[in-house]
Amino acid sequence: MLNDAKQQERDFRKKLNREARELVADTVHKGIKLIVHRPEYEVEYKEEYARLSKELMPVIQEIARKTLPLLEHEIAVDYAKNQYYGSKFQADSVAYRDFRSFAKKRPPTESPSLVVGLRIDESASMAAFGRLEAAKRAVIAVYEFCQLCKIPVLIYGDTADVSRMEQMSIYAYTDSEHPNPDDRYKLMGIRARNNNRDGLILRMMAERLLTSSEQTKLLISISDGQPKAMEDYTGSVAATDMQQTIAEYERKGITFLAAAIGQDKEVISQIYGQERFIDITNLEAFPRQLVRIITRYI
Repeated sequence: MLNDAKQQERDFRKKLNREARELVADTVHKGIKLIVHRPEYEVEYKEEYARLSKELMPVIQEIARKTLPLLEHEIAVDYAKNQYYGSKFQADSVAYRDFRSFAKKRPPTESPSLVVGLRIDESASMAAFGRLEAAKRAVIAVYEFCQLCKIPVLIYGDTADVSRMEQMSIYAYTDSEHPNPDDRYKLMGIRARNNNRDGLILRMMAERLLTSSEQTKLLISISDGQPKAMEDYTGSVAATDMQQTIAEYERKGITFLAAAIGQDKEVISQIYGQERFIDITNLEAFPRQLVRIITRYI
């Protein structure tokens, strides 16, 4: 049985690598040597997880407790909420400023659903000013909230330029296609590593979300800086690639959000657009803030 599980894990890792390489073949990332890793967890990760999650869990459980009845209610009612158009106006949605202020009749076979993708920038600058621990706490909060509410979740980290033979490193910590109860501990392997090639990871994760059957597909990027990778993936080249990727996958139904926790907030806001931008000024409150933002899309 154990050998079967290991073989399934190897097959899934190979699949992720094959799909990622095929996906970038006709993009600005063509020729980039990339590897998708499926990290294991170390014994000490359990201790770190327990330490970081101790104060978070009561808050997350309370948010989930208030959210679950809404999920049950939405399945039961005849209207799908948070639509760009429809026959029923929702005054309580106006505050979100995302123009989804209407409800429309839902076909009998359609049920409300959500899949969440969470991307973690693992660039070297994440080591500064407590950003890495704040990101880990946010990741724990999102993961546990999604588990409690039975929301499929993908959490990937990434870095660039580890070596000439590994120009893009992607860490698939948890993926709803191949979940494992130990995934929560693997999240503690998130590190501050090297550079960041944002457009590639956004493209890969968006494509992964498209394979999900859920109606709403939300992709959130947590980053502390603007994209920068060798040889010339920076400035207008990187920004244009990211904007084109966002536009392409928004047309396909992906909703993007960018949570900026570092010094390049203005640049990140310009790249993603103000309507997709989340300015994180209080790292302590970041996990709760992020989970509450996700509840808006349920």
